[in-house]
Formats: sequence, structure tokens, C-alpha cells
Amino acid sequence: MDVAVFSTKPYDRRFLDAANAAGGGKHRLTYLEARLAPDTAVLARGARAVCAFVNDRADAAALEAFAGMGVRLLALRSAGFNHVDLAAARRLGVTVARVPAYSPEAVAEHTAAMILALNRSIHRAYNRVREGNFALDGLLGFGLKGRTVGIVGTGRIGVAVAQTMLGFGCRVIAQDPYPDAAVEALGVTYTGIPELLAASDIITLHCPLTPETHHLIDADAVRRMRRGVMLINTSRGAIVDTRAVIAGLKLGQIGYLGLDVYEEEADLFFQDLSGKVIQDDIFARLLTFPNVLVTAHQAFFTAEALTAIAETTLANITAFEEAGRALHEVSTEKLA
Repeated sequence: MDVAVFSTKPYDRRFLDAANAAGGGKHRLTYLEARLAPDTAVLARGARAVCAFVNDRADAAALEAFAGMGVRLLALRSAGFNHVDLAAARRLGVTVARVPAYSPEAVAEHTAAMILALNRSIHRAYNRVREGNFALDGLLGFGLKGRTVGIVGTGRIGVAVAQTMLGFGCRVIAQDPYPDAAVEALGVTYTGIPELLAASDIITLHCPLTPETHHLIDADAVRRMRRGVMLINTSRGAIVDTRAVIAGLKLGQIGYLGLDVYEEEADLFFQDLSGKVIQDDIFARLLTFPNVLVTAHQAFFTAEALTAIAETTLANITAFEEAGRALHEVSTEKLA
């Protein structure tokens, strides 16, 4: 099958080529550096399937362009699908497939790394030592043992984070619309969002972006948190209201902030802007805080995760070509 692959980097090509070769080289992959948007959708002409990433914009206009060119499958290289207009896909007869799970441990490990780096000021200590400053003032951390960690979302990633933090001797509480007895058996206690916000020393977000979770962490949520709380987001940027979090940082309500995602990241992440002036004033303000650590959506970025993403993406495309149904289709039935 001819596949147009948007938003590709050298590492995407490496892992997708390997997965395609392992499957017998059944697909002809055309790699495009351009991000998918209505004005770039035309680049998929001649393809029957399109492969898109998290910051690609598969809105109604892009999907209409695809349908007009004969594209029948949108294969996402991600678990999330909030960037796809599912109602338009259903109306136009475009199947949407995703990678439901690739390496939950990768994101969980990155979450733990951010918690440790912020707590022990690793990022600041690294820069100090490079400048010949070996003073410890301002680098004081706290012990994790006995601290309360609140996890929002106990899917595979949330569970992996819970296991990690339990290993540090933390008390773990969680919120999820669908509590899991197996998670409780690990020693995790389910609670509501207000209780989680009030009781947690560390709050880490691992839920999908939906209308219900959009700006879940807003000004009201920040006010409910313990003073000096650590907040980590490695899920989706728009779960956090960035302006509210900045206000919380300025007041000292939020003592530490770790972000691997950002609600306006599409114009920033996955590209080298080191020679340019960042035009996003809100993001630039975040970078001025010494107790903020930002990484550029790299929590998933391990060899194991990229291998799984590529293999599942190609398997979705192969199944669609051979049987007319992808392995992991995103249901649009409720949109009928």
C-alpha cells in the first residue's frame, strides 16, 4: 500500500523502514517532513493511507482533502487521537487507527526522572558545576519515602508510575473514572480529584485529553493543591491551563513543575529553534522559573517504544489492506 507519512524525522524513517522490512516490505512509504494541516494534505496525493503524529492536524478540511484523493486510512503513530476530527472521518468513510500502547515504562521512567531531577535540582546543579560553582545553597531536596503521590489516570502508564513510586516508599493515591481492583491490590488508594489535589505532595498526570480533562488543572485546581506541591505532566499539554500554573508558580503554591508536553507545543516541539526567537510569550515565561523543568515531548522516546510504534502502525496498515479493518481502530460509533 502507498502510505504518505507526515511529520517525519530521521528516527521515524529508521524504525518504520525496519518494521516494513521485517514485514516483507509490503508498503511503499513516502516520508514527508511537513506537518499535516489542511494546506499540506495535498502532499498525500497518490497514497491510499496517511500516517500522522501527535501534532499533526487531521481536521475536517484535511480529511475532506484525503477522501477526495482516495485515502481511506489514517494511521496514527500515537495513542491519543484528540487531534483528529472523528465525526468528519466517519462521515467521509476514513478509518482511523492508533497505537493503543507502545511502552508505558518509557513514559513512566521519564516521569520518575523529572520528579528526581526537580526534587534534587539536577538541572541546576549540572549548570552550576560546569561554571565552577560547587556551592549547595538552593539545591536542598526532600526524601520521597513516605510522601504522597497523586496519579490522575491509572491506565498502563499510570500503573507503571504507581509501581515506580511505590518502590521509592511513597504512599500512592489515584483518580480514574474506572477504578481497577488490580491497581488497588498494588497498594494504591482511589480517591476523588479534590481529595487528591489536597493530599498530594507530588501530582502526576496520565489521562487522555478529552472535553472532560481539558484544563483539568486550572486556577481552582491550583488553589486546592498543597502549598509547594510538585506537578508533573507527561500526558497531553491542554490538560494543564498554563496561565493558571504560572500564577501558581509566582505565588509559591506550585513549588516544582515538570512538563514534557505543552498546550501550544505544535509550533515548538520536534524542531530546532535554537537560532530563532521564541514567539510564544507564555512558554518563554515558563522558562524563566528555576523550579521548572521542560522537555520537548520526549517521554516516549526510547528504542523500545519507537520499535513498538512502528511495528503496530505497519500492522494496522497491513490489516487494513488485507482485511479492510485495522487492528486498532478508533471507534466512531457514538458519533453516528
